[in-house]
Amino acid sequence: MPEHGLDARKMKILHAIIKTYLETGEPVGSRTLSKYTDLNVSSATIRNEMADLEDLGYILQPHTSAGRIPSDKGYRLYVDMLMEEKEQEIIEMKELVLEKADQMEKLLKQAARVLADNTNYATMISAPTYNRNRLKFIQLSKVDETQLIAVIVMEGNIIKNKIVTVDQEIDNENLLKLNMLLNTSLNGMSIEEINLGMIARLKEQAGIHSEVISDVLDAVANVIQLEENPEIYTSGATNIFKYPELSDKQSAQEILNAFEEKQQLAELVTRTLASEEGSSTGIQVYIGSEMPVANMKDCSIVTATYELGKGMQGTIGIIGPKRMDYENVMKTLKTLKTELDTIFHKEE
Repeated sequence: MPEHGLDARKMKILHAIIKTYLETGEPVGSRTLSKYTDLNVSSATIRNEMADLEDLGYILQPHTSAGRIPSDKGYRLYVDMLMEEKEQEIIEMKELVLEKADQMEKLLKQAARVLADNTNYATMISAPTYNRNRLKFIQLSKVDETQLIAVIVMEGNIIKNKIVTVDQEIDNENLLKLNMLLNTSLNGMSIEEINLGMIARLKEQAGIHSEVISDVLDAVANVIQLEENPEIYTSGATNIFKYPELSDKQSAQEILNAFEEKQQLAELVTRTLASEEGSSTGIQVYIGSEMPVANMKDCSIVTATYELGKGMQGTIGIIGPKRMDYENVMKTLKTLKTELDTIFHKEE
């Protein structure tokens, strides 16, 4: 038997009482619980369990009502169990994200290498960035009397942590209320949907803790924004020396520099993702002077966009001379795009 002395059924009933009371603000009776929960036990059994919970001090009966409300002891157990559950969820999620990130890096490096070998051109693949992403949930936890940590989880299980400084200590009950306020209001929202009116309402509901809301929303905005410098994996840059029209010009060194420094490639990724909505095939071709990368005006590049999940996209690019075998390149890109889409959707 756990420290709190409650078996699984009593815990389920206590949880249902607290959740119902938080939603309605009204004392909760056995009939309400049997009607609105999946306890699958009779009203008489629920009444007996509620009597035991009352004897143990987890719920109490207001004088004017037949229903019960949580006691401070009941709230304390609920908060402790909730925080423990969320912390475990986040630990497991972080481990999964780290494991997936490691697998993804290996996979994308290998894909860039295979692509370069198969085409004899230079190749690049960007790790997925998180465009138009939505909030999954937020958990505020205490670090000490003056600091909270906000764990922000986005769709695709992207996790970011933000330390929030508070002027005065927030007790666990108020912390729970802030967590519920944030998650009830913001779950599933994108940054575009979190407008000034919503922020004002949240701050008003948070009362003396309105600054915490401001800090958390600033952190959410930073997390949701598209990453400016996506990780980019390249291969086959020296293949350009196989083509006389590139190798005997200064542009050969400039192309190598672009592959080494990657900043211009990052700008290409950003432009490709921004143009994706106008492309029916997900494949775009830039020829010579159309090239977004200044140092590659003597080249052509064919790009494709792959998807990891909702709002999470990356770019594959093949760079070669303007006389590249476009048909073969586009066919190869379509195949790799489909394979990456399939692999990543399987892992979700």
